[in-house]
Amino acid sequence: MDYDDTLIEDAVLALLAAFSSDDGNAWKGFDFEVMNRLHEQGLISDPVNRNKSIWLTEEGLERGRQIADRLFGKGS
Repeated sequence: MDYDDTLIEDAVLALLAAFSSDDGNAWKGFDFEVMNRLHEQGLISDPVNRNKSIWLTEEGLERGRQIADRLFGKGS
């Protein structure tokens, strides 16, 4: 699937704004509560470790790609 970069940028900016303080300070990492909930649903590996990355489970990867296609796809 070919993704629309502008839509991805808008989504990232929206997430940063959603998790920022009132003065606009946003942490560069994803909210650990969200990551923990995704792990509890079996969609990603345990985010609480020394690794700088997580792994999507088979179900998480499939669901994530479906969502990405819906939100960011340029169409066929």
